[in-house]
Amino acid sequence: MNIPFIDLKSQYENYKEEINKEVLSVLESTQFILGPQVTKLEDSLATYTGAKHAMVCSSGTDALLLALMALDVKSGDEVITTPFTFIATAEVIAFLGAVPVFVDINEDDYNIDASKIEEKITSKTKAIMPVSLYGQVADMDAINEIASRYNIAVIEDACQSFGADYKGKKSCNLSTIGCTSFFPSKPLGCYGDGGALFCNDDALAHKIRVLLNHGQEERYKHKYIGINGRLDALQAAILNVKMNHFEDEVAKRFEIGKRYTKLLEDSLHVKAPQVLDGRTSVYAQYSILCQNREELMKQLNAAGVPTAVHYPIPLHLQEAFAYLGLKEGDFPVSEKVSKGIMSLPMSPFLTREQQDFIVASIKG
Repeated sequence: MNIPFIDLKSQYENYKEEINKEVLSVLESTQFILGPQVTKLEDSLATYTGAKHAMVCSSGTDALLLALMALDVKSGDEVITTPFTFIATAEVIAFLGAVPVFVDINEDDYNIDASKIEEKITSKTKAIMPVSLYGQVADMDAINEIASRYNIAVIEDACQSFGADYKGKKSCNLSTIGCTSFFPSKPLGCYGDGGALFCNDDALAHKIRVLLNHGQEERYKHKYIGINGRLDALQAAILNVKMNHFEDEVAKRFEIGKRYTKLLEDSLHVKAPQVLDGRTSVYAQYSILCQNREELMKQLNAAGVPTAVHYPIPLHLQEAFAYLGLKEGDFPVSEKVSKGIMSLPMSPFLTREQQDFIVASIKG
């Protein structure tokens, strides 16, 4: 059975006429930077999340960077985050000369353990950056409460969770700034790199817009040192089409994820992901915890089932962060999960027959 890890081909075939039409309209307009497609996308993203402002940008990584820049995070500042995530989360902190301060994760949802955050706060702490990993939001109420007491900003790294709910609100509209990614494999993905920031503060939104366009408030008048962080109109056009189908895709993701979990509940060798009370998951990845990961991956790959590992090495053990002086054993839950986590094929276009075959291949 031919099972893609993420079925972007079927998605394109389903929306082909709409996508081609919108892309062609951009080509014919020759307005490739900013313009009506970008404005339309920002309006629909803000409406979907309930945030007052949505600012699209060049990537999820740049969204995180712009959030830190907008909050004036500078060299020597500290930003609390998780070591169990893609490097972009901590990379942007270090890029600005600030210090990523890691807090271990929960073993139930693999998100940052909010109960361990307060002990890491110092006079240098400028922000907390929880990651809503694998499509499920972190414990934002607890995180926001801690941040409020210490007057610290919260940036939700929602690069994997756009579309997820947390206690009746949408991911990306749960903190000072929310950031997401439109990388092709994300729940809402474009055909290249793209991202967005969300906030409810007018001044902060204005600053983000200025920073992502070379720091200029008017052409050739630069208030800040900024970046070229604009999203191009072609990507916006593609995302506008996909937004028309997004709620249907999210519903399908919910059902496919729930069905995976049901089918795997009697498996003795793998642990299905938990979705905690008051939350939903968009299953950016459907990741299981395995007792013998390498053996199971070989078994699945031999059957034609593709797999991936998100993430095999926690950030505190990456060579790039060796200067922090951290070592194995410092974050035991992250280290344990990194040794056993494995992602299965997941997309709104995964069929029941494919899913049955995947689970049968796991059970042997």
